[in-house]
Parts: sequence; structure tokens; C-alpha cells
Amino acid sequence: MPKVGRKISEDVSRAIGNLIWLGCERLTQIGVAIVISGMLARYFGPDVFGKWQYANTLLLVLVPVTWVCGNEILVPTIVHEPPERLGTILGSAFALRFGISLAMMLLTWVVLGAGAGMGRIDATVAAMLGGLAMTMLFREPFGVIGSWLQSRTHSKPALLAAIAAAIAKMLLVWLCVRAAIAAGWYGWLWALEAAAIAAALVVYYAKQHGGRLGWHIESALFRRFVSAGSIFWIGLICMYLFLKLDRLMLERVVSYADLGRYSAAQQLNENWITLALMLSQTLGPAFVYRVHDTAKLLRNMVRLLAMTAALMIGGAIVLDALGGFIIRLVFGPGFEGAIDIFRWAVWLSLPAGIEAIANLVVLKYQARYVLLVKWLLALAAAFVVNLVAIPRFGGHGALMGLAAGYLVAIAVDLYYIRFRLIRS
Repeated sequence: MPKVGRKISEDVSRAIGNLIWLGCERLTQIGVAIVISGMLARYFGPDVFGKWQYANTLLLVLVPVTWVCGNEILVPTIVHEPPERLGTILGSAFALRFGISLAMMLLTWVVLGAGAGMGRIDATVAAMLGGLAMTMLFREPFGVIGSWLQSRTHSKPALLAAIAAAIAKMLLVWLCVRAAIAAGWYGWLWALEAAAIAAALVVYYAKQHGGRLGWHIESALFRRFVSAGSIFWIGLICMYLFLKLDRLMLERVVSYADLGRYSAAQQLNENWITLALMLSQTLGPAFVYRVHDTAKLLRNMVRLLAMTAALMIGGAIVLDALGGFIIRLVFGPGFEGAIDIFRWAVWLSLPAGIEAIANLVVLKYQARYVLLVKWLLALAAAFVVNLVAIPRFGGHGALMGLAAGYLVAIAVDLYYIRFRLIRS
């Protein structure tokens, strides 16, 4: 019994340590993102900054395509397979991720080259996205090492590498701004960051395994990875497309300058939502995933939803009041039009927070078809509302589309909770 107690204590200590490092990494990334956005907004101006944000939006729509073998498949496989199978597992997952990522990067470059040549894609956007697309070749494939660390509840090495690379990128952006480097080259700084993190992970893994990787490909495991997570994969693609649909559809209606102001407001709002959700989502494993009694799980969900709603409402009130000060402080002159967008956008944190907590039940029971249907419906609702509202209301219409999508997603989550927890 004492040995069991010590084992549980070690697991809890490692989980808490992991959580602390995750919090440090997230806070660093949020801080660095805000500082970099402020520097680039002042240097580029609203028009070019809008092109930069549009290029990033396109990247974030493309990236989920490379998530074909996600952590929800890879981590349990590493945990449940014998240790001597690790090289085969990581090798098969890496081959799949690398193949998809390379194909997506090359396809992106071909489309950008053809589009820019025919004048259908802005040349500056194409140059920016060309560099950003290179990140796909490093993040997901070499992320298999991060999955291995996660399976050991020891993500500190990967998080430290991410923190160091983010700070270095911020310094490089500052130097490039000081040197007045052309806007089209900045995407390559993000590619350099991804490459540095990948190199650090490879070096760490090799040092832990006698100076070599020892990865192999097993065809049966490769095919299993292709099929196992396909529904989750498509659902995640729909989710990310929903989250970026506002900027994709706005780009067709408003100027790049107005898109830049809208994106500036939304970037700050998304960082707030990420920071606020960290507290609630860290409680998910203890209060949702490990709870098997239905009545207790339902009580926990009600408490988590109430806590999240209170947190989001409180934060939205403060950010709404300070909206003008925050926008002027971070982005400087030329972004006054972002203030009203930001003050409305922060209230989207309420449905976003509620959806994220309600989604924990969907993830607990691995309801992959519910996840897929939810984001398909949310995407469809946002598209219809955007189609009507954006031409009439511009950025405010895009916020209406996001609100409609979140409400549809929440309705699906609550229906599933009622079906799964209350009826049973």
C-alpha cells in the first residue's frame, strides 16, 4: 500500500509540474504574440498588417489537414504498447505526418505561385504565406516527440524549447523591423522558429536513446493511424475553418486595412479566450474524464459551466471598459476602428468558454460523430449568417456569424449531455 501511495503521489507531482510548465509556455506565447503583433502593426500599417493577418488565417485553415494522426490516437498507443515498440510507433506516425505535411506545403507553394502569377492572389500575401507554409514541415511531423513526452507526463523539454524559440523569434522580429526588412520575408521567421523547436526535440530524444532515433515504419500500424483518427481529423478541420471563416469571408468584402483592424481586435480577443480557458480546461481531467458516476459528473459539469460563465463575464466587462486603452497601447495609431470591434468581440468569450467546457463530455465518451456534426452545423450557420451580415455590417457582421456558430455548437453539446447524462 505505501508503494501505491508513493506512485500516486509521484504521478500527481509530475502532473502538477507539467501543468505549471504548460501555463508558463502559454503565457509566454500569448505575451510574445501580443508584442509581435504590436510591432508589426506599427511597422506595416493597417493595410499590410491586414495582409499579414490574412496570410496567417490561410495558414491556420491549412494546418489542420496535417493532423491526420493526432495526440488522441498517438498518446494512448504509446502508453499501451510495449516500450520496445516505441521506435516503430513514432516512425510510422512521423512518416504519415511528414508525408501529409510535405504534400500540403508543396501544394500551397504551387497554388501561391500560380495565383500570384495570374494576379488572383496578392503578391505580398503570397510571399508571407510561402514562408509560413514551411512551418507545416516541422511542427506536426516532429511533434511525435512531443506526444512521447506527453505520454510520460514530462512535457517540460518541449515547452522549454517552445519558450526559448518564441523569445528568440520576438527578438528577430524586432531586429527585422529596425532593419526595415520587406514584409514578405517575415513568414520565414516563423519557419525558422518551427525548425529550431524540431531540432531541439530531435536532439533531446536522441540523447535519451543512446544517440540515435531508432525509428521504423510498420505498414499495418501506418494504415491503422490513417483510419483511426479520420473522423476526429475532419471534425477538427471543420472547427478551425469555422474559427477563421470570419476573416476569410471579410477579405472578399472589405479592404485589407479594415481586415487588419478587425484581425487586430480578434487576435487580442482570442488570446484572452485562450488565457481564460486554461484555468477551466485544466480541471477537465480531474472533474470530467476520471468521473464515472453519472450524477456526480452532471453536478461537476454544472459547476464548471457556472464557473466558466462567471469568469468570462467578469473578464469581458473589464476588457469592454478598457478596450480603447488596450488597442491604442498595443497597436498604436491607425487602429482606432478596431476598438468597437474589440469591445463587442470580448463578449464572444462567454459562448466560447461554455462550448469548450460542454465539449469535455463529448471528448470523454469519444463521440467523434457528434464532434463532426457539431462543427459542420456551426460552420454552416456561420457561413449563412456571414453571407447576409458581412455585406451589411462589415466586421460586426462577422462577429454575428461567430456568435451564431457558437450557439449552434453549444446546442449540440447540451443535447448530447442531456442524452448521455440525464436520460441515463
